[in-house]
Amino acid sequence: MRRELWLVFAAAVALYLPTARYGIVQDDRAIIASNPAAHSIGVALRAFDDPYWPRETGAGLYRPVTILSYAVDWSVSGGRPGWLHLMNALWHGLATVLLVMLLARWLPTLGAVAAGLVFAWHPVHVEAVASLVGRAELLAAVGILGATLAARRGQWVVAVLCAALAMFSKEHGVIAGVVILLDRWLQGSDERPYPRGFWIALAMVTLGFLAAWFAVGWVGESDEAAVFYDRGTWGRLAIALPAVLRAALLLIWPASLSVDYNPQVLPARAGISIAAVLGLVVLASIPALALWCRRRAPPIAFAAGLAALSCLPTANLFFPSGVVLAERNLYLAVALPAVVVGWSATWLASRRGLRPAAVAVAIVVISSGWHSYARLPAWRDNRSQLVTLLAEHPESYRAHASAAAVLAGIGDTAGARREYRQADSLFPGDRYLNGANAIFLIGIGDTAAAVSLIDRTGQSTAGERMTLRAKFLLELTRGRRAQAAALADSASKRFAGEQRWYSEFRQ
Repeated sequence: MRRELWLVFAAAVALYLPTARYGIVQDDRAIIASNPAAHSIGVALRAFDDPYWPRETGAGLYRPVTILSYAVDWSVSGGRPGWLHLMNALWHGLATVLLVMLLARWLPTLGAVAAGLVFAWHPVHVEAVASLVGRAELLAAVGILGATLAARRGQWVVAVLCAALAMFSKEHGVIAGVVILLDRWLQGSDERPYPRGFWIALAMVTLGFLAAWFAVGWVGESDEAAVFYDRGTWGRLAIALPAVLRAALLLIWPASLSVDYNPQVLPARAGISIAAVLGLVVLASIPALALWCRRRAPPIAFAAGLAALSCLPTANLFFPSGVVLAERNLYLAVALPAVVVGWSATWLASRRGLRPAAVAVAIVVISSGWHSYARLPAWRDNRSQLVTLLAEHPESYRAHASAAAVLAGIGDTAGARREYRQADSLFPGDRYLNGANAIFLIGIGDTAAAVSLIDRTGQSTAGERMTLRAKFLLELTRGRRAQAAALADSASKRFAGEQRWYSEFRQ
């Protein structure tokens, strides 16, 4: 399949070549552009005990290999964003090739290539590949798929190293061992079992990563999405289950993509809903599909298990995460619709001939590729991203909050107030945003409105970092410097990196 693999790789990379002209967008600035560890290989290696996010943000996480990959690219290119974007495309191409090689065990060439092309050009992938911080998804996918393929071939050391690459690139890489078990479960009973030493080594790497993650990446602060603030288990599931349904629809029919899936792109429901029931059906259907297809269609069983395992850590089903839904988190889940297309093409070719199957695959692939290509400009720069989000999803409170920050930055106070009010009308429960809005209002002299926003927080610690900043500025405005100093000291003790922010106002 050498020629076919080159074809799939070239297709995956070619679609994203326009991103070589793109710049730094949103989180790229904090993680890459402003991060010394992402600019030097030596600094990146010495920063292996640092969290992924800068310490002053308090966001934590632990992805040292991802940071190291940025440092390598920065050193090679002199910090040109276009080179980093090109490397994202190459990593995407490698992940696609590895998936095809895994599927070639069960599917003939037509089916494996068809699945690979759909995976390469699926519109859901645009965020992960076109956004530089999506590199974590790409590296984790390469590690997981590479580890599974290497284990299948008896390359035990390579398999363990690939699993380590996955884990130290992004947290959900811990599923590497489970994916290998899934692949082994789908193999024939006459296959030689994997050696015990391999499983021991894999377990040691996994436990080592988890220990490092809890020591470095766990910051002990609330980093859950605002829509989960003060919600119990059932309240969280009222949001999470409709998100599962939306994720399934994006995989099957990605007609309405979004940079943001916070309220009200996904409504902030408080109780049971039809969408939640359907999400529960989807949740139960995936493992059922894997079991039913184990003997009938092993590649679909493998893809279903891969999709479920890769989405589970950020699905908010067992604990709240920092996002309700993000397209980049669906990167490996795209394997399921891709494999369904590949398996269907094989079935069609066996009954109607190669030409009808090839035509059907071409229609699906070209449609996916065109939709992805049209989506790319949304990730060109911050302005393009915000304008696209406002145009496509005016119901997104985060879009209006971002617009307010931009307008405030250029001195358009009337426009900023309008956008803050619009964001608040859509979703008033984001205490971090309330604090930012209060700081803006204090800056323009409207302390009464600022007090109203600050009082909303009550005794909750969610979003407390920004609330404390707003209270500090309010006390300074009122001339109560002793109280302001006490708040600054409290915030500096509670949150890493806050002392620098407060010191600018104390001088």
